Amino acid sequence: MRTLSINYSEAVPALINLTPESFEEEARMAMAVKLYEMGRLTSGQAADLAGIPRVTFLLNCERFGAYSVMWDQTELDAEFQE
Repeated sequence: MRTLSINYSEAVPALINLTPESFEEEARMAMAVKLYEMGRLTSGQAADLAGIPRVTFLLNCERFGAYSVMWDQTELDAEFQE
């Protein structure tokens, strides 16, 4: 497994009232959510990247302004046909 390292000022977590550990966890989740939102990762892959179970990932997408389910118009039309 590879590791991604990101340099950040020690002030950043304090500015947003988080511990360094919480900040890093939130940053991992934000990256995973964005890649999922862009369609680059499945929800399972994004959950693995965030280091949490898939259901937990899906339930927390809303915290980051993303939908846990993304349907296009064709899928919506098919779902609501009489």
